[in-house]
Amino acid sequence: MFKNKLLSIMIIILIVITLIGVVAFFVITNFTKGGADETQPTIDEILEQSVDIEEMTTNLIDGSYVVIQLKIQTDNKKAKEELEKRNFQIKNILIQELASMKSDQFKSKEGLIEVEDILKVRMNEILQEGTVQRVYITNRLIQ
Repeated sequence: MFKNKLLSIMIIILIVITLIGVVAFFVITNFTKGGADETQPTIDEILEQSVDIEEMTTNLIDGSYVVIQLKIQTDNKKAKEELEKRNFQIKNILIQELASMKSDQFKSKEGLIEVEDILKVRMNEILQEGTVQRVYITNRLIQ
């Protein structure tokens, strides 16, 4: 009977040690993910993977017009090259999307973020070699 008790205690101690190890593993991996992310590109990498869209002027749905210039950040150089080749399609997307917007969308931070997100989604629909990571509005004028 003494041997069974000793064996039971050893098994319980091993199970507890294993559970503590598993919990510690998950805690450590989750905390390191929240810290400094090593996958963040440097500014030089961002510039190498970005495309400048020249200034465009187009009408908005409310009768006003917008002059807009963009910088589009991709996730790799192949996506950048593809985006440069698809420049005419990007301009087409800009004209289509901006034509359905009102000038009020360009006057607030939330509106500008929404415009950037809409353009990002539409551009990602046509890309085959990578993805658009971010769309930056680098210049805008509303009349």
